[in-house]
Amino acid sequence: MIWLTLVLGLGILLLAGDALVKGAVNLSLRVGIPALIVSLTIVAFGTSAPELLISVKAALEGVPGIALGNVVGSNTANVLLVLGIPGILAVMHTSEHDTRKSYVIMLGGSVLFIALAFRGVFDWIAGLGLLAVLALILGDSVRESLAHRRAGQAAAAEAEVEGADPDMPWWKITLFIVLGLIGLPLGADLLVDAATVIARRFEVSDTVIGLTLVAVGTSLPELATTVMAALRRQADVALGNVIGSNMFNLLAIIGIASLIAPMPVDRAFLTFDLWVMLASSLLLIPFVFLRQNIGRIWGIALTALYIGYVAIVLQS
Repeated sequence: MIWLTLVLGLGILLLAGDALVKGAVNLSLRVGIPALIVSLTIVAFGTSAPELLISVKAALEGVPGIALGNVVGSNTANVLLVLGIPGILAVMHTSEHDTRKSYVIMLGGSVLFIALAFRGVFDWIAGLGLLAVLALILGDSVRESLAHRRAGQAAAAEAEVEGADPDMPWWKITLFIVLGLIGLPLGADLLVDAATVIARRFEVSDTVIGLTLVAVGTSLPELATTVMAALRRQADVALGNVIGSNMFNLLAIIGIASLIAPMPVDRAFLTFDLWVMLASSLLLIPFVFLRQNIGRIWGIALTALYIGYVAIVLQS
């Protein structure tokens, strides 16, 4: 039964991811907002819902290893696995899209997160700081979206996006987005619960569970939406989803969880896992600044790096 639950959760994740990408892209066409900005908000927030639910639950139950490991491990998985596997399946033409601003903001958020971690605990002070930075970022995104809309640039620029339907009725767009936002956390919850039960049988620690099984499980929504976006040749949604989700993971999830209960930082995070997270984020530089596409070679390399990272964590 536990393996059936695992498969059911994965199936729900894939279907919900496809629905959310369809809804987000078509929403951007209808309201005049670029798909990149939509992916940085609606898609990223929707696919990060599982991480939020799990981290808050872990903070309340006094297991900070799962809460912090969930976010740090998810951010590493988002870059190496979530971009690696789709890169193997289909070339993502990220060179055609400008994500430099959002990427620099994500790096800044990562550095802030690491600096706060060296305080030894994520408490209400750290939580308010992270949420304040998130509020500034969202305010800037809204301002940029309104500017695009006033300029009337979105429809002409994105009318040829594959799978997009400028005439899709509002009820259908809403249905896709609602199904995606409901299905993603539901599927991830089923999958992570099953994976955690399986891991417990092998007597794995909470921190390792957070960094591996829980992180991978909660990153599956990002993987699902990114695979679908890559196959539909919507590279702006794929890359924007990862960047936006990583920002949301660090700033919102830990920000909210820190307000609920203080979370001590395990020394292993300070000496290894946080630096792996930062290094994986820096690997995006060729795609963001050097106009490199994510093809099969890059996909294999990123996926192999993630497998190596998980092997090290499991042996520690």
